[in-house]
Amino acid sequence: MYFAIVSLCTAAVIYGYCGWRLLVPLQLHSELAVAAWLSLTALALLPHLYLVYLRGSGAPGWVRDTVAWAAYLGLGFATITFSLLIVRDLGWILWLAIENLLASLTGDVCPAAVGVDPQARHQLLLRFNLGIFCLAVALTARGLYAARRSPPVVDVTVPVDGLPPSLEGFRIAQITDIHVGPTIKGGFVSAIVDIVNDLDVDLIAFTGDLADGSVQRHRFDVAPLARLRAVHGCYFVTGNHEYYSGVEEWVEEARRLGMIVLLNEHRIARSGDGELLVAGVTDYDAAGVVPHLPAHTSDPESALKGGPHGAVRLLLAHQPRSCTAAARAGFDLMLCGHTHGGQLFPWHSFVALQQPYVSGLHRLQQLWVYVSRGAGYWGPPMRLGAPSEITHVTLAKA
Repeated sequence: MYFAIVSLCTAAVIYGYCGWRLLVPLQLHSELAVAAWLSLTALALLPHLYLVYLRGSGAPGWVRDTVAWAAYLGLGFATITFSLLIVRDLGWILWLAIENLLASLTGDVCPAAVGVDPQARHQLLLRFNLGIFCLAVALTARGLYAARRSPPVVDVTVPVDGLPPSLEGFRIAQITDIHVGPTIKGGFVSAIVDIVNDLDVDLIAFTGDLADGSVQRHRFDVAPLARLRAVHGCYFVTGNHEYYSGVEEWVEEARRLGMIVLLNEHRIARSGDGELLVAGVTDYDAAGVVPHLPAHTSDPESALKGGPHGAVRLLLAHQPRSCTAAARAGFDLMLCGHTHGGQLFPWHSFVALQQPYVSGLHRLQQLWVYVSRGAGYWGPPMRLGAPSEITHVTLAKA
């Protein structure tokens, strides 16, 4: 209920502001104005209607997917337009404030207060609005391309203290946040599998948010993951979205696909005389979503129990917020995702308020933390300022 209220209020602000700043200046006749505002209201309600009523319904798949595409493309375009309008309007307010300040200091009359033809001002506003609309269309197209293309490989070298010679050059492919759903299907997943298999890595880490919806609905689209191959196997940990659509079923599906699921536990990968402890924790927020499943309470220390003391310690987690407990437990490296790198401007700033890191490699005490921007996307099928990625991690001696 809380999420539904917040999403509705957010949509109301975004679409309402866009309508106020773009539709009102057009001075449409009453019938056209009513039609325009009703259309805008329908677009604002569409994501909520899809998520709450249609996604889990028995409606034909093509109906659900078509509505989802319309809802999320509209939301993405509106978000970009809203951001551009806010920047324009804040710039206008700042300019007026500076002119008023200068006028008060010099004793002159503010130029903006006199000699401005209202008709000319209105025409200027319309031209600005047209420019913003065209720019929003261009950015939407660019964001759609960035989200829908196959994720590029991002190479990351992590210097590890005390790394055994036999583990130097040990390579890990990290996949995270595919979000199989109404706009991401099996073809997208298959392309990711091909890219990862071509890397021919030692170990594959899948750090959560595989799909949005039930196993029954998305089993066909996640099936290509069964083709993943690595010398030391493919490991899987749960993300928050697994808990929204049947976590126990998704855990079993991951195992059926050949992945090793780590629920606050670890395995040992041996290379020569070197040992890599591969641990995994459940999602940071799991306890609040499934309190009836105490085994899913995220616990990095439990994931480490019984492990050899001399091993290099790798933790797979979904959210960057797990890093504090991971550092306290004594891990050397943590791979995570969840943030999408912000995915779509201006959400980068809001992600930074919730998570300690948004993307990239960071150091917390003795712990290295790498936050992947993810291979897929959630909601609007767009990425701006946060390109998708498949992460290729190489361990190196510090």
